[in-house]
Amino acid sequence: MRKPRIGLNAHLLSLQHGYRSAGVSRYIHYLLRYLPQVDRRAEYVAFVGDARAHYDGWQMRAPLWPTGDPLRRILWEQLVQPLATRRAKLDLLHAPVYVGPLCKPCLLVVTIHDLSFYIYPEFFRPFQRRYLQHFTRWTSKRADQIIAVSESTRRDVIRFLGVAPDRVVTIPNGVEEIFRPLGRARLEAFRRRNGLPERMILFLGTLEPRKNLLVLLEAYALLRQRGAQEMLVVAGGKGWYYESVYATVERLGLRRWVIFPGYVPWEELPLWYNAAELFVYPSLYEGFGLPPLEAMACGVPVVVSNVSSLPEVVGEAGVLVDPQDPQGLAVAMEELLADPARREELAEAGLARARSFSWERTALQTAQLYHRMLGEGDGASV
Repeated sequence: MRKPRIGLNAHLLSLQHGYRSAGVSRYIHYLLRYLPQVDRRAEYVAFVGDARAHYDGWQMRAPLWPTGDPLRRILWEQLVQPLATRRAKLDLLHAPVYVGPLCKPCLLVVTIHDLSFYIYPEFFRPFQRRYLQHFTRWTSKRADQIIAVSESTRRDVIRFLGVAPDRVVTIPNGVEEIFRPLGRARLEAFRRRNGLPERMILFLGTLEPRKNLLVLLEAYALLRQRGAQEMLVVAGGKGWYYESVYATVERLGLRRWVIFPGYVPWEELPLWYNAAELFVYPSLYEGFGLPPLEAMACGVPVVVSNVSSLPEVVGEAGVLVDPQDPQGLAVAMEELLADPARREELAEAGLARARSFSWERTALQTAQLYHRMLGEGDGASV
């Protein structure tokens, strides 16, 4: 009996160090890693932009021209991908980042990670905003099924894109096993190597307006006025419209107390989380919010915004604050820093909460959706 052939557009998988290897690139990476492990009933084909990419269980297909440039990638997705899909004799194509081919060559499923470009359009460059708005809407109308990475995102898809509820399924992201509590000796060596203080507050994410770093800096300035000595580490690559972050540091006189280590390589992330006294993520909007989940998996107490998907991910294992209220954020940080017992309680709750998320489960639920779309029931098995 012929196995169904399933394709994944992996052109946004980044093999380079930099902020582009975070976020959606990691989502693609984990699908590539785990799908063939959890699903033996299908043949998998990956369309990659970099011929060096290799994952066990996949037939890798690289393009004839480089697609690292956004315009080249868009042209490949819309003009070449339908032909490549037919040549590969695919039964189903997964577009893992918002946009699929408008000329649909087979069954199509698309993953929508968030709709920030509808909810906060002012935070995007004009071309990026228009492309994401129009192509995501067009894709959502043509897709047979849509994956939302949280219930919050699912509600947004139904509301903003007018998609029927039965065409949108929630499949949460996961957390990798490398995110776990680490030993004291290893952390002390890491702090010495990077010149980090014994006690620090950590933010980790791309520097862009949606992450609400200006409010975080205002809250941190208030915290220092209250006598706090902990330094603030703002880790992550530069995204867009980030210049105001550095200007605010200067305006508030925080240059000596705020560290910008830049993009953090994936393999170092557990060390940065573990080195923190607490993790703060006051984002204005998240489709899922991986950093708080990773911090919880490392046993670090978290303070997050009480909006979009973050309460859904954190549950009762973190402190929720109004992202528009720097005073409230400062108080939440101050209270946690002064209460070791409360930090320990949240750390234990966060570890338990994080155990309910895994990338293997994400891949399994995704494969089960493929088989339902193919009329085979939940055909995937671990």
